[in-house]
Amino acid sequence: MKRRAFLKTLGLAGAATAAAAVPGLAAEKPAAPGTVLATLFDLSQCIGCGACVEACREANANRYPEPKKPFPPMYPSRVPVEDWSDKRDVDDRLTPYNWLFIQSATVEHQGKSLEVHMPRRCMHCQKPPCANLCPWGAASKTASGSVRINTDICLGGAKCKTVCPWSIPQRQTGVGLYLDLLPSLAGNGVMYKCDRCHARMAAGGLPACIEACPNEVQSIGPRDEIVAKAHELAKAMSGFIYGETENGGTNTIYVSPVPFEAIQAASPPGPGRPTLAPVTDAMSFETSLAAAAVVAPIAAVAGAVLRAAKRNTDAKEHRHG
Repeated sequence: MKRRAFLKTLGLAGAATAAAAVPGLAAEKPAAPGTVLATLFDLSQCIGCGACVEACREANANRYPEPKKPFPPMYPSRVPVEDWSDKRDVDDRLTPYNWLFIQSATVEHQGKSLEVHMPRRCMHCQKPPCANLCPWGAASKTASGSVRINTDICLGGAKCKTVCPWSIPQRQTGVGLYLDLLPSLAGNGVMYKCDRCHARMAAGGLPACIEACPNEVQSIGPRDEIVAKAHELAKAMSGFIYGETENGGTNTIYVSPVPFEAIQAASPPGPGRPTLAPVTDAMSFETSLAAAAVVAPIAAVAGAVLRAAKRNTDAKEHRHG
């Protein structure tokens, strides 16, 4: 924490210089409602202070899971229990209590040693397999381009994590609707991830991570404008872009002064630590499209049933409360 506070102070002191050095990268509010928005990360400006991580935690603290223990035994027994409730302070990977983390790496590039810091969270795909293939309709893409998980009807089956090229969503056992339905059979909790501060954005604000950044590492705006800025920035620094075309295109775009494969080599992926490898368009395959066509109507019906079940559960709790 002392290191973060120190770096944050340095960042505040240099914020004006950094913004002037990279024109057009101030955090800007979107214009027209319904416009597909993307976020641009300029990794040449990130100092790894962790202000974005802390802001994310503070903004979403009231949405974090509070599991009921002991957990119901699962059938079959091979279904894993995933419990992060006693490890809420973990911030070097994605968890149900940490939707954003800083991936740091020291990279040798063109004869120089560079320290790179990369804020990692949901990529918010343009064609999200998690939303298209969730059997319960709990995941969805918004008009502004963010991808959300409805925690009220999610059963924690983790299909979203399985089909996500980056394995972003994280499960917490012992919470959610499955406890009121078939606790030993129906899923195993709820999946959690960044939704790009949907509520704050809907109210006309900015995502907490963008608002808190002392160096204006991030900017948000219409995707076509963000992509254009990414190319301008990459050209200016002879840099590299990630997220523009991965998985058919995402709404989280990074520009780095060093190759992303070098960052990955220096900071390998692992559980809760997404890959930086090239990612093909998962939803372009005929099998995936066919699966989506089959799942979509089932998900719509299942989602309606689950929402009704949630309303019934809430009504019961209200009567007994």
